[in-house]
Amino acid sequence: MKNFITTRSFLFVILSLIYTKSFSQGYEIEARLKGLRDSSFILGHFSRNHSQFVPKDTAKADAEGRMVFKGDKDLPGGLYVILFPGKQRWIQFVYSGKEPRFSLSTDTTDAVGNMQVKGSRENELFYGYQKDFQARSKEIEKLNKEKGPDYQNKVKAAQEAFKLYREKILTENADSFTSQLLKMSADPEIPAAPKLPNGKTDSVWIFNYYKAHYWDNFNFSDSRILNTPFLEPRLERYIKNLVVQTPDSIIKDADKLVKMASGSKEVKEIIVFYITNQYENPKTVGTEAVWVHMASKYYLSGEMGVSEEVKKRISDKVNTLKYLLVNKPFPALALTDPAGKKVSVQDISAKYTVVFFYAPTCGHCKEAAPKLKAFYDKNKAGGIQVMTVSTEHNMPEWKEFVTKYNLSELTNGFDALKQIDFVRKFDVVTTPTIYILDKNKKIIARKIPVEQLEDFLNFYQNKIAGKL
Repeated sequence: MKNFITTRSFLFVILSLIYTKSFSQGYEIEARLKGLRDSSFILGHFSRNHSQFVPKDTAKADAEGRMVFKGDKDLPGGLYVILFPGKQRWIQFVYSGKEPRFSLSTDTTDAVGNMQVKGSRENELFYGYQKDFQARSKEIEKLNKEKGPDYQNKVKAAQEAFKLYREKILTENADSFTSQLLKMSADPEIPAAPKLPNGKTDSVWIFNYYKAHYWDNFNFSDSRILNTPFLEPRLERYIKNLVVQTPDSIIKDADKLVKMASGSKEVKEIIVFYITNQYENPKTVGTEAVWVHMASKYYLSGEMGVSEEVKKRISDKVNTLKYLLVNKPFPALALTDPAGKKVSVQDISAKYTVVFFYAPTCGHCKEAAPKLKAFYDKNKAGGIQVMTVSTEHNMPEWKEFVTKYNLSELTNGFDALKQIDFVRKFDVVTTPTIYILDKNKKIIARKIPVEQLEDFLNFYQNKIAGKL
């Protein structure tokens, strides 16, 4: 594969992970873990998802499993972890930023059930909730195993009791960060849906309600949520599963999310970064327009505060991509064929035209060429034409490539005058790069792997025929 630029992404954004305002000076967290001694432990917090862990401090346990994490600077609020040796086990606790000094004590036999907290209302609530949940889960598990008389109603009663307990905890402690965490970890409850005239449940109503209330329990103005594992998985599910994957729909919801996060600069930046990054090299055909929109509105406008160097790189890419988006007319491309005659994409008469940018010395291009030829042979009778375009300027190598891979029947183009910047004009960052055009030379797909050409065209033709 040929790479024409060395940077993998234009979004070199250095974002601070310390998002919480100072409530106190320093911190001191004492922990005692019975059953563990003379070992080193790591204190840290989650960062946007379960896979991102940010270490903040280390401490060594004494012979009784006692350790103290202590620092002169405040810790950012979030959901924290004390990571055991081997990094396979841990205990969690809440650090709100308002309770800088407290202690935790438990053992390795039942870390939740035997947890004792001193000096932290947040963690008394956090572990009280977990203990109740653990007890009721065991009760329900026992009922399911025994399957005694009326066990289903007993299970339902236990579930309802926990639901009432949860509601009580959240209501009575609405001002706590723990309540916020518990709410963020759960999906919105959906009320009974209306019935359709045929008596069936209105599934569209359910979907719309779920989407409309999806973010109800997220306080985007509280930057502490960035130091929890909830935000990024939620964003991913929302963007990929609840938003129609067309540029207009994605852009509308993306701007809505950014506006919701306007109360916290840090949260807003993470949301902008996440969405922009998802659509720089998207998996869904035709959604690069989202990247162009996000880059223009939030990066080039100065809202994201990136350096002038980064802004220049983003601007260059925007100026390239905005002319190469799906539904845009393909830019004029005139070249020379092996016989020395002028050939142009715009002059090809076809129902669909595949433009195949390649480099004769590229290993991936050599693998793709036979597949491209097989695709052409199978589909040429259906009005499909192919134009290959060499991005390198060695004429003997180009002609040898055309001959070796039996591409003479295709339209083969070469930039004999060396005038075309294929990266800037056609976004050929790697080779091969493929575009698919309709009969009017409008782009209907870009960056499609050669192996997916036939499947995509079958899908596209069925879609425009109203069969999908």
